[in-house]
Amino acid sequence: MNLLYEEGGDIKIATVQSATGAGDAESWQATSLSGKKIKLKAKEVWLRFEKPDAQGVMDEATALSKDIDLQLLWDCAPDEEFGLVDVCLEYFGAQPTIPQQASLAIALQGAPVFFRRKGRGRFQRAPLEQLQAGLAALERKQKELEQQSVWQQELIAGTFPEALRSSAKQLLFSPDKNTSAYKALMAACTESGESPAQLMIRCGAIDSPLAYHQGMFLKAHFPNGAQHSQGIAIDRAAYDAAVAELPLAQVQAFSIDDSGTTEIDDALSVTELAEGGHRIGVHIAAPGLAIAKDDPLDQLARSRMSTVYFPGDKITMLPDSVIEQFSLDAGVPRPALSIYVDIDGDGLVDRSTLQMRAELVPMAANLRLEDLEHLVSEDSLVDVGASYPYRQELSILWKAAKHLHAGRQEKRVANGLRAEQLGLIDPNALARDFHFQIKDVDGIQRVEIIPRQRGSILDTIVAEWMIFCNSASGQLLADHGLPGLFRTQKGWGPLRTRMQTTPGPHEGLGLDYYAWCTSPLRRYSDLVNQWQLIALAKHGVTAKMVAPFPPRDATLMGIAADFESCYQAYGEYQDRLEKFWCLRWVAQDGESKTVQVRHLKEGMSRVELVPLHLPVPELANHPRMTRAEVVIADVDLLQLSAAVRVLEIETKQDDPAAQEVQEAKENTEVVDEVPNNPEKDAGAA
Repeated sequence: MNLLYEEGGDIKIATVQSATGAGDAESWQATSLSGKKIKLKAKEVWLRFEKPDAQGVMDEATALSKDIDLQLLWDCAPDEEFGLVDVCLEYFGAQPTIPQQASLAIALQGAPVFFRRKGRGRFQRAPLEQLQAGLAALERKQKELEQQSVWQQELIAGTFPEALRSSAKQLLFSPDKNTSAYKALMAACTESGESPAQLMIRCGAIDSPLAYHQGMFLKAHFPNGAQHSQGIAIDRAAYDAAVAELPLAQVQAFSIDDSGTTEIDDALSVTELAEGGHRIGVHIAAPGLAIAKDDPLDQLARSRMSTVYFPGDKITMLPDSVIEQFSLDAGVPRPALSIYVDIDGDGLVDRSTLQMRAELVPMAANLRLEDLEHLVSEDSLVDVGASYPYRQELSILWKAAKHLHAGRQEKRVANGLRAEQLGLIDPNALARDFHFQIKDVDGIQRVEIIPRQRGSILDTIVAEWMIFCNSASGQLLADHGLPGLFRTQKGWGPLRTRMQTTPGPHEGLGLDYYAWCTSPLRRYSDLVNQWQLIALAKHGVTAKMVAPFPPRDATLMGIAADFESCYQAYGEYQDRLEKFWCLRWVAQDGESKTVQVRHLKEGMSRVELVPLHLPVPELANHPRMTRAEVVIADVDLLQLSAAVRVLEIETKQDDPAAQEVQEAKENTEVVDEVPNNPEKDAGAA
């Protein structure tokens, strides 16, 4: 005997092997057409029959079910609940065959729009209104499938459907996977063997691999676009009121930056003291005087957390109009938060003279590294005949910077770290800083990557005095019990450097306190700290009562966490685009390029001329800094990968001292902690 039953929504037939019980309690051990052993109860069986054979019935029923007119079947069915045999008599007439009954079971089970399921083998026809709505939905679905098929074929042929062009970026970066457009795209990708990005570039929906990388970042971090809203600006009345009460500083300040820097956050001044020695001023642009906590500009800055730097462009934290008002551009006094400290004739800092005040700072000059760096040397600083500007001031700052550096190194050594080398790194070592110049040549973008060794006298002057400013700011906040965003580093491990709201040491820099405050135009952490410092400058010991962030403020803790994650994401994006342009540099003059690489560790190597890291397995067992000549080919600008073939590995290696210098240079975090890194702005020219 054979049994017709439903399993998992499908109609099936099984052949009985044995039976037990009787009536409604009867059950069977049976074998399905697939060979599966099953147990069926009487209430699960729709139909019993001896002949014809099970497989023949199923084959014939499947074919017949395709010809059943569901609308006619719905018309034949009664309004009340009915069984399979009842409707068979209405549809097929008297004595329907077993295959006809099985075909009707398949048709009823597969037509939920027409018939509601009321139990095993029991149905009721759908009300007319629901039937009409269901049929309309089926018609729409069929049209969607037809449209999906058309789009799929267009995509495979290399034509992006016009109807989808306006939503191309959404389709690639944040798709709704239930839409016909997405299903058509994925089906086309499956058929063509391409990724969605590759297919959309081929179809012209995405301009280039660069547009893909930029679009991914913008969608994740700037979903509403990177442009600033026109209506957000400094309240002029608030600005005038804040500036009107500021005293005019009796200094002539100057800044030192890369030529591409547009957000000039910091400047220096040197004033001779009547009793001997000099007073050094570190002047920081003060947008915190006019931007208030929770106002629209604060909300904007908090949403961005930092200016985003990458080769060829940048996304500023604050609108250009705000930057222009507070950037320390030469020519007119600018509102600034100044920290002053006295040094003696030998350049030793007297920390007991530390003072801070908000004031208007006359900006005498904006010095550019490209104009001065090659002129400034130990000899020229003491040469009264040297013709470059601010020679005497730079000489005084340099003398003091060397003492500041030496003092930090003593603490580094006490913390179990190696002392860092002052001044230029070994010229044979790998450069860490690069200037990316991207130009259009005959409608094609070309990149020139110019290496730059850090550690010049001007670099060191800026670095040491900005570190001093951040350290002094951290100390002032700590001494007065004010919370802030402190940059700490202690112990070892991936999370040893972090942002926290309570004071702590920075062992890598050799400092007891360290709080970023020298870049408030481009980093939100510095703006937050500036608010706290302004409260301290204006109110002294009562600052805790009026500061925007009181001790143990939960909002400040949230800002610290958000800033860390955001700053890391921005850094990863900068690294990603730098790798993109490095690979473009490799491929722009041909399909392959022969270059020299240096082995770093575990087979990972770096191209000498550009900051491109690539795996070279052949070097995995060679010492650090092993030099090799390789050919880079098969550049993939979407995956940011390339194939490397080794031509020659040099057997002569650098001396251990040179390797130690390079290792120390790569492991140090000092450059990353210096707020106004020229290389950050160099890529944004």
